[in-house]
Amino acid sequence: MKHFIQKISVAVATIATVIMSSCSSNGQKASNEGVAESAITDSTVSIGILHSLSGTMAISEVSLRDVLLMTIDEINDQGGVMGHKIIPQIVDPASNPDLFAEKAKDLLGKKVPVVFGCWTSVSRKSVLPVFEENKGLLFYPVQYEGQECSPNIIYTGATPNQQLIPAAEYLMSEEGGSFKKFYLLGTDYVFPRTANNILKTYLIANGIPAENIVEEYTPFHHQDYQTIVSKIKAFAASGDAAVLCTINGDSNVPFYKEFANQGLKAEDCPIMAFSVAEDELRAMDTKFLEGHYAAWNYFQSLPGDNNKAFVDAFVKYCTSNNLPGGSSRVTDDPICWSYTGLWLWKNAVEKAGSFDVDKVIAALSGLEFDSPAGKVKMHESNHHLAKPAIIGKICRDGQFEIVSSTGKLVTPEPFGDYSKKN
Repeated sequence: MKHFIQKISVAVATIATVIMSSCSSNGQKASNEGVAESAITDSTVSIGILHSLSGTMAISEVSLRDVLLMTIDEINDQGGVMGHKIIPQIVDPASNPDLFAEKAKDLLGKKVPVVFGCWTSVSRKSVLPVFEENKGLLFYPVQYEGQECSPNIIYTGATPNQQLIPAAEYLMSEEGGSFKKFYLLGTDYVFPRTANNILKTYLIANGIPAENIVEEYTPFHHQDYQTIVSKIKAFAASGDAAVLCTINGDSNVPFYKEFANQGLKAEDCPIMAFSVAEDELRAMDTKFLEGHYAAWNYFQSLPGDNNKAFVDAFVKYCTSNNLPGGSSRVTDDPICWSYTGLWLWKNAVEKAGSFDVDKVIAALSGLEFDSPAGKVKMHESNHHLAKPAIIGKICRDGQFEIVSSTGKLVTPEPFGDYSKKN
């Protein structure tokens, strides 16, 4: 397999040390000691799971709950965390940002030492002040727009230089099709708008005229894409256009369906998705999606014994617990990083010898883990995870053919030059 992205664009500048170090301190030196006290007994520790089990984001977030429960069983079967059996405290914020904040307060009110949750950036930003004010700890497993570095959040999902930039770089390359026009389509909230600002800045800096870039947004749970797809079809008539797609949630289903209904195929105008993975494809007719792309840091089709064991374990867990989909369940990028995040927390607790939030955060610095995607490493100061950047092409069976990979860890950079306003 030919690897295209051997080097992430040097123009994605590393943030100045003084800014990066704010992730670890942000002026907060007070100890978080006592946060976990009432959630811990001599033999158990309670942790929070904050994912939407209903509403528009359930299509993506239910599987994150499922993999966390599987991981809890896995850890408990191996003796727990410092001999403490993990007990999950599960809440449903129902795809409602305000409810995310309310449920986060409830969990931290129970003094859980850690919470795993959120998908959309609006939900993460809703809970961020709750975790900072209460000195809690959140593991966030989904790719996002960067421009953030909270002292109380561990970001295991991708930063822009680990997903957005490699995707655009690939499509502009000869290997990726040498595309000259880009239709930026997303859901109307902070991640797509900030991501598209980054993408536009990158595209223009690399020779794409501003008039060759179109930007459009739809609300959450939008269902009628007929007019938008008609505009994309006209835009792509020249044969050199691609879609950079940041649609989130169940709106992806009608968008891809309408794309096919109007006769558009990947060879006419490929879609590069940033929020569609194997789990979302389960709800879609993949025969119409063949040849489109997604940019992630993990795919189920990756080789390796660790990944095979992970995939087999998840399918077995879903089947034996009679979860919807059973033996047809799949793994994907956010599922991988949810799993990895819980193991990183467990290992950091044991490295620190404490459930104390400050001590666990310190222990996470530079921590490595053999994830399903291969060895990954926590950044020493910015609370993000170094991992490879990978481009996959959708296959008819709902899996991805790997078409490009860095083959090495990409240092996470939550801030960069492409974040500047146009």
